[in-house]
Amino acid sequence: MAIQRRRQREETQRRMLILSAARDLAESVGWEAVTTRRLSDQIKFSQSVLYRHFKGKEEIVRGVAIEGFGELADALREARLTGAPDDPSLDTLAWCYAKFAATKPALYEAMFMLSTDLAFGGSNAPESLVRCFAELKESVTEVAGGRDPETFTEVIWASLHGLVMLECASRLRPRQENNRLALLVRQHLTEASSPAGP
Repeated sequence: MAIQRRRQREETQRRMLILSAARDLAESVGWEAVTTRRLSDQIKFSQSVLYRHFKGKEEIVRGVAIEGFGELADALREARLTGAPDDPSLDTLAWCYAKFAATKPALYEAMFMLSTDLAFGGSNAPESLVRCFAELKESVTEVAGGRDPETFTEVIWASLHGLVMLECASRLRPRQENNRLALLVRQHLTEASSPAGP
């Protein structure tokens, strides 16, 4: 029994090391440079050991994305719980979300832009995805007015994601991030305070 627990612990540690190395490599040189061979060389595991944990790069990206959604959920929760009482929760959510994407670009890319089989809407969504959406919804619900909180959360999330993606790709004017974010929040707060549509 003790041997089995030790083996499971070692397997978990190896898996975490592989994911951590992939994240570090992606943050320093980009996801295109992350290959199983390069990871094997970096962490001094044979490729067969790596393949015992992950079938390939897509599965590694999936693991990194799952970790990322957990980290984003934690960041959103902390921001919500420690935010100033007079600060609208949507404001806190927006700034936290934008900061997360800006400070962890390769992680954000794994979460939203690289190919994985992750889906939020399904009943078999990983726990970190469920927690992430729940945190987004928690901040949005109190300003949703008469609107369906889940739909309002999806719309706000889509707006934030679109803004973040355009900024990450340098498709918007520089040094206007704060103004755009404030305008987005004001627009959604204004919509939330007006009567709900059909």
